[in-house]
Amino acid sequence: MKCNEVYENGLFYHHYANTAYPLTSNSFMEYKIRDDKQIKEIVRADWENAEELSLYIHIPFCKTRCKFCEYVVLENPEESLEDEYVKLLLKEINMYSEILKGKKIIGYDLGGGTPAKLSVENLKKITRATCEKFNIDKETVFSVETTPVIAAEEPDKIKALYDIGYKRISMGIQTVSEKLLSELGREGSASLYEKAVENIRKAGYERFNIDLMYGFLHQNDKEFENTLRYAVLLSPEYITLYRNRYKGTKLEFESGGVSIYKALHQYQIAYNILRENGYHANVGKNTFSRIENDYGTSDYLTNRVVYGIPYVGIGLGAQSFAMNYLAYNLGAADKRLERYKKAILENKLPFQDIYKLPIEESIAKMVSVSFYFGFVDLDAFEKRFGIDFCKKFEEEVKYTLDNNLLEIKERRIYLTEKGSDFINGVIPLFYSNRSKEELKHIFTKKQISYKTDEEIFLEAYNINDYNRPSVAVDIAVFALCCQETDNYKQTNLSLLLIKRGEHPYMNKWALPGGFVKPNETIEECAFREVKEETSVEPLTIIPVGVFSKPDRDPRGRIISNTFASVITGDIVEAERGGDSIDARWFDIMFYKEEDLIKLTLIAGDIKICAILREKISKFKRIEFDVLEGGGLAFDHAEIIATAISTLRYNGLKLN
Repeated sequence: MKCNEVYENGLFYHHYANTAYPLTSNSFMEYKIRDDKQIKEIVRADWENAEELSLYIHIPFCKTRCKFCEYVVLENPEESLEDEYVKLLLKEINMYSEILKGKKIIGYDLGGGTPAKLSVENLKKITRATCEKFNIDKETVFSVETTPVIAAEEPDKIKALYDIGYKRISMGIQTVSEKLLSELGREGSASLYEKAVENIRKAGYERFNIDLMYGFLHQNDKEFENTLRYAVLLSPEYITLYRNRYKGTKLEFESGGVSIYKALHQYQIAYNILRENGYHANVGKNTFSRIENDYGTSDYLTNRVVYGIPYVGIGLGAQSFAMNYLAYNLGAADKRLERYKKAILENKLPFQDIYKLPIEESIAKMVSVSFYFGFVDLDAFEKRFGIDFCKKFEEEVKYTLDNNLLEIKERRIYLTEKGSDFINGVIPLFYSNRSKEELKHIFTKKQISYKTDEEIFLEAYNINDYNRPSVAVDIAVFALCCQETDNYKQTNLSLLLIKRGEHPYMNKWALPGGFVKPNETIEECAFREVKEETSVEPLTIIPVGVFSKPDRDPRGRIISNTFASVITGDIVEAERGGDSIDARWFDIMFYKEEDLIKLTLIAGDIKICAILREKISKFKRIEFDVLEGGGLAFDHAEIIATAISTLRYNGLKLN
């Protein structure tokens, strides 16, 4: 499959093409091992080949399941169930202690769910067993998670966790918008957060992380900015951004209404604010640290993401990724304890699914998660797989370098700013061929339901947030290039189009344009929008007309003032920006056939064909009825035809 096709598919289906791999829960079924004897042999053999690993212990308890949560969580359990679960955990720890005997543990997380929900006694039991049964490197920093409610209301437990040995703590605030918190099913307030931070600091923590989330359908940029600035005021050492992934959550039905532009735009807001306030991260990375030479993530996560270190997950629904197998514990699918309990009591490793992966799938999983940090470590990749990354992915690396998506620096291949914006297109380039085809299949199904996504967006879009009627600008930028041959001079006409990264008409081609700001003229807006969205700066503009049909924009009453501009000589290279996800020059064919006007736009293998009918309006001017829009957004086929007619009327000779 061509790189460009894979890249486009990833952008279109961006809620699935991310650092989580595989794409769906059924993706690896062809690799599933079902024979108990074979499972035991593979697990033991695989870990014999590993020198070191990271360890994750899952505590699946929360007061309530947040609507954005995709993890294995049991809501508001009785204390007796927590005690029973800890006993089961200790048995699973004991099973792995035999398999992993002598292997060095270089990362350890106690995660969830909410680990801090357990009693201090149960927390001590888990930690004691972990330290006694495994060979934990003395430099490893233990990491644990809490909620603001527990940190604020149970200071003794937070102090106990520190004393037990957990020196890094992470707390999820997610948002300070009371409206959004209510919609997501979370508790939160400024006084709660501040008390939680006070107790965390009193306990002695010097490695404190706050989690924030973005990319929600009902989260606007201002709310997100307020959350960021509030988090900065709490002065944690680290701030981690989590983009809402939707897959497997109670909000999955909203995913189509959230454009890739919204997600990348909110990440850029965060990146700028955090950098301004002393938090650092390479572009594309999700955790920001104000401590120099500190990634900000736990040892467990750093080692598995950056260095491809295999890891074992213990507990309900936990995931393990060894040298050659991927496994999910019982509970990953049904989020219930019964089958996990039964397996443990029968002294069996509690696998729901275990897959013996071909090397292509192991590579795809490691590379996908590496982009959580915004780069792939080339030496770590070669150490894990014995393969040179740039040779393995020669075509893909060339594509990303040529398109300014990745850059190689000091034995690492990093996302560029452009690559960070379009990470969902970059990651699938390094999928296995099987997953590329799977993504294509998902993409095809998604196209069928395209209108549904737009309807979801429009339901959340509130035109009352904007001036009414809204005033917009669209500009048709033409390039006129003359080529001389032996016999004649040929004039070639090109038109600059952008691919929309936001609803409505997301992923459709359109003229550059946007809304007029309160402090600018319409003409200033036209110049600004073209430069922001395409990097092309028009020399002058010619008025084309006003387009004001009440239904021209599905968002509401939006009037477009349109202009044309002509660039002669060398064509300036177009490069996307703003809310566009692509910008290209299209060759134009515009001619009359019988009583119809045919408009054809071609850029490489992209071809747009629109059919219009010319008429004289009741206002005695030439207008165009669009019979087929050819996939152009809004009424832009009509605007383009009108712009060409306007330029011809002004004496410009066009083919």
